[in-house]
Amino acid sequence: MGVTDRLDRHQPLILGLFRIVIGLLFTSEGAATLFGVLDRDATPAGDWPFWYAGVIELVCGMLILLGVLTRAAAFLSSGAMAFAYFTEHQPDGLFPLQNGGLSPALFCWGFLLLVFFGPGALALSNLVRRDAAAASGVRG
Repeated sequence: MGVTDRLDRHQPLILGLFRIVIGLLFTSEGAATLFGVLDRDATPAGDWPFWYAGVIELVCGMLILLGVLTRAAAFLSSGAMAFAYFTEHQPDGLFPLQNGGLSPALFCWGFLLLVFFGPGALALSNLVRRDAAAASGVRG
């Protein structure tokens, strides 16, 4: 068995860990924006677009972290980060290192990856699906 085969065997677990980490990081962004934690001031409620972005970050970040409705939450999050990049950062320079938009760019592409590849291992949706399959087999 080659190195590639051994690595491929662990893809679902690594994808699941990637989802958990990116979900946790996104959730922390939302919590900082909405509640003024982690050395950041809270954004006033209803302040466009930052407060709404904080809500998306907190709610979708938690869904992604837990692996519930992952693809839908990742799709919304990817779009929100693309919006943030092009409206808040890109006018200040073409490249993310020039305009301070590295985080939104990385979040955007990381979430797009989850849209296409799904939650991976360790997702609550996998447990629900497994329990539903087991329950339908018992009733059979």
